[in-house]
Formats: sequence, C-alpha cells, structure tokens
Amino acid sequence: MKPLLRLIPYLAKHRKTLFLGLLTVVGSNLFGVAQPWFIGRAVDSLKAGLELHQVESADLLMYAGLVVGFSLVAGVFTFLTRQTIIVVSRHVEFDLRNDFLAHIQKLSLSFFQNTQTGDLMARATNDISAVRNSLGPGIMYPTDTLMTFTMVLAIMLYTDWQLTLLALIPLPFVSFAVYRLGKLVHEKFEERQAQYGQLTTRAQENLSGIRVVRAYAREAYEMGLFRTISWDYLKKNLVLARVQSIMWPLMFLLVGFSLVITLYFGGLRVIEGLLTIGMLTAFFGYLIMLIWPMIAFGWVINILQQGAASMRRLANVMDTEPEIKDTETTDVSIVLMEGSIEFRNVSFQHKNAMQPALIDIDLKIPKGTTLAVVGYTGSGKSTLVNLIPRLYDVSDGQLLIDGVDVRRIPLQVLRSNIGYVPQETFLFSDTLIENISYGTDDGTEEHVRDAAEIAQMARDVSDFPQGFKTMLGERGITLSGGQKQRTSIARAVLRKPKILILDDALSSVDTYTEEEILTRLRNVMNGRTSIIISHRISTVKDADQIVVMNDGRIVERGTHDQLVEIGGIYAELHRKQLLEKELDQL
Repeated sequence: MKPLLRLIPYLAKHRKTLFLGLLTVVGSNLFGVAQPWFIGRAVDSLKAGLELHQVESADLLMYAGLVVGFSLVAGVFTFLTRQTIIVVSRHVEFDLRNDFLAHIQKLSLSFFQNTQTGDLMARATNDISAVRNSLGPGIMYPTDTLMTFTMVLAIMLYTDWQLTLLALIPLPFVSFAVYRLGKLVHEKFEERQAQYGQLTTRAQENLSGIRVVRAYAREAYEMGLFRTISWDYLKKNLVLARVQSIMWPLMFLLVGFSLVITLYFGGLRVIEGLLTIGMLTAFFGYLIMLIWPMIAFGWVINILQQGAASMRRLANVMDTEPEIKDTETTDVSIVLMEGSIEFRNVSFQHKNAMQPALIDIDLKIPKGTTLAVVGYTGSGKSTLVNLIPRLYDVSDGQLLIDGVDVRRIPLQVLRSNIGYVPQETFLFSDTLIENISYGTDDGTEEHVRDAAEIAQMARDVSDFPQGFKTMLGERGITLSGGQKQRTSIARAVLRKPKILILDDALSSVDTYTEEEILTRLRNVMNGRTSIIISHRISTVKDADQIVVMNDGRIVERGTHDQLVEIGGIYAELHRKQLLEKELDQL
C-alpha cells in the first residue's frame, strides 16, 4: 500500500471536506446501530403482550417509528458522506491527471522515444481511475467499517460477551483469507494493467497508421495480431476475476458459520433463560451488521491493492526526472535573446547508439545571418539543429547562444525565441487558425493571414469551405503534404522568432511554390538568425553560409559559389540536381 501514501498531499488540500465526511460517517453509524436494539425491544414487548393477551399497538408503532426515523437520518448522513468523501476522490483524480500530464510534458524527447504512447495512455486513463476508486471507497468504507465494527462489537459484548466470543471465532479466518487473496489480486492486477498497456499501444498505432495498413492490405494481419493481444488481455482478466470470485463466497461461508454458532448457542441461552427472544433477535441484527464490515474489509483490500498497483505504474513515470530542465546553474536574469549561435567542438551520441551522431562540430552563425545545412540522409543534419532548442543536450563540447552556454538559458526563454519547423510536421485536430496561431498567445486573425501569405498557404485557404476556421482531421489528414508543411511554416513565422529553423520544411512543395515562399521568407529572415536544412540546392544557394555534413562531421563550408568550385559533395549534389531539372524540362 506504500505507493498510495504519495496521495497524502493531494488529500491534504481537501482536509476540511474530509473531516466533515468523517463526521457524517459517525452520524450514520450512531443512528444505524440503534435500530436492532429497537427491534429487539419491540419483539420483547410483543412477546410480553401476547403472554398477557394485552398487545399494546402504541408501543409497536413507537418502535416502528423509531426504526424508520433513525433509518432516514442514517440515510441522510450516508448521502452526505458520499457528497464529501467521494467528491474529494474526484477532485484528487482531477489534480492527479493534470499533474501527470504536466510532468510528461517536461520529460525529454528520449523518454518518448523509449516509451510506447499506448502505455502512457493506459496510465493516464485506466490507472488514474483505479487510484481514484481506491481513494473514495478506500477512505469511506474502512472508516465506516471500523466504526460499525467497534460500535456493534461493544453492544454485543455488553449484551452477552460469551455468545459474542463464540460468534467471532470464524472472523480471524476471514482476515487471513483476505490477506492471502489480496496479495494474489495485486499481482494479477499488475499483469492485467501491463497487458492493457500493450493493447492500447496496438490500437493507437493501428489508428494512427491506418493509411499504411490499408496501403499494404494488412487489415487481416493487424486484426489477427490485435485479436491475439486482446485474447491475452481477456485471459488475464479471467484469471483476476477467478481470484476475486473466490474471495466473496469464502467470506460468506465463514460469516455463515458465525450465524450457525449464534443460532445454536444463542437458542440454548434463551432456553436457559439467560437471554430473551428480543435480545437474541437484536443480537442477530448486530451480527448481520458485522457481515458487511467483514465483506467490505475484503472488498476494500481488493481495491486498495489495485489502486496501489496503478499508483506504482504512475509513480514509475512521475519519478522519471527530465534530463533537460532548468537547474541551479540556470541564469534567470536572461529574458531576451539576440540569436548568435556557436558550436564549440560539439559531439553528440544518442543513448544506446553504437556511433556518435555528431563529431567535433565547430561552427559560428552570426546574428541575423542565414546558415544552410546540406548532406546525405543520416549525416546528422537534424540532430545538429535539435541541439539548439535543447531537444537534446550536447554530449561533449559547448553550444553557445549570444555567448552564453545554452544550458544556462531558461528553457522557456530559449524555446519561445525559436521558430522550429521539423521534418515531420504535426497538426492538431482543430481549426486551421488554431494550428497556425498555436505557437503564440496574441496572434490575431490578421497576423495569421499575414503568416499564411508568407508561407503561400493563403491561396489554398480561400478554397476551403470555412476559410481559416476549417476543421482539420487528425494530424491534419485533410491537408496535402505540402499544405501541412506550409501550415507549419506559417506557425513558425507567426512567432517572429529570433532564431528560425526549417528542417527540410520545403521538401513537399513544388519548386515554383518553394521559390515564392523563400522570396517572402527573406523579409522575415532579415535580421533573424535562420538555419535551413534541405536536399535541394535551389533552396540553400542564397544562404550567407553553407555547411556540408557527412557521417556526423562538417566536411565542407562556404558560399554556394565557393562550394561548387571546390568540387566536393556539394558540387556533386548540384550537378545531379541540374541534370534532373534538365531532364524534367525535356
């Protein structure tokens, strides 16, 4: 149950409401435990009246009225208990879910590369619900059970302590059975949740990659694979249900022994005149009231075990420290950036990678200039620019912005001053205007329209049924590849960043549109530090500085004319693309 102790700070925020809830539990029990005593008195009154042939209906009505009245008051207190304790559990669920999402938002890119999305979704939904379930009933029922058990046991001992001890003989066996089965439930629940994570992952990947699945006619294969995983999940659910199904009958059986013992020995004591029939009736009423605490005890242990297992899974994520974060070395006085960038002998190697992705990079990008990066696929171009917004941190060397180590700049300041268009564009299932203005909080429709004009997206928007308010499908599926890229460029431009990074951001647009975009971007890039990664020489030829990368190293650098004259990799790429252009024209 240790993982559940992490919830104490969440509960502390609602301690007043919880205290009121506990008071309502006391009230509910005080009015509840009196009812068997009234019934017992009514039975004795009825017996005495029958023996004297003088049954007083007024007495019976009085006792009936007391039972009904006390039941109503107990019911009101029970309602208030649920309105306090159960409502608190919902608030804790709300806070926990928000904290979970806030934490994973801070985690480094490498965490998501090594963690399945479906598994994270399972933790954010199923596991948080299990934790909430262990909080509401997990607080309400143990409190209610303990109070009921204490009050009822005190009355039973007062009524007949010898009969009480005999009736309680089977109850320790109930506790032992619950303890042993509870441990087994905990293990099986963890196995089931892990399998649920796999199931969610497979479903998420199938839905995200539906176009690839259909393009390769793999529907039947994916259905078979999902059916296998789903069947494993079913089997684990059945094993868990089998274990849980043993608990309830076993507890009813053991509690049934208590009723048999009470009936036999209580009957003897009535015959001997040591108990009245009314007292025995009340005793049975109190014993039946003990049945629910015993059952509730087992049920609560069950949900607490499940909640602990889910909280452990959540804790595994929430205890993961972000590799990239602000530290005590962060200079909080930095609130602005100019945009000059310098790589000093920078090397970088991904976790678990055999070879470094970047080796001994020395590069200066003066403020307001444009750098172009070209090279073969896998040469380290994207990795190089990913170091600037600290999506990764350098393994060796130093990366400086405005002469300050990038690790000393507050992350919020650093990233808010960078406009980044990655290779793989991502759009949200929202309107076009919301997607373009995503990177800023003060983007008006006029600003969005200007940014779309620069990205050559405005002409496409005019053909959309609702213009900028057109809803895009999931991941922008309703747009073409080129439209997605241009939307992403508009999003980056709208921020008016000090550093603009375009990572192969024009690969899906035709050469005419590319030229139009670059013409308009020159005004945007004027005075801003810009980095353009591209395979097309036409995209980068006007850059102030061009570097060519190969196997993680900078192997050539200079202007377009200088690199063509050198006759290296850049010149070869240039010749090939000129030839392709001539062939296209022919």
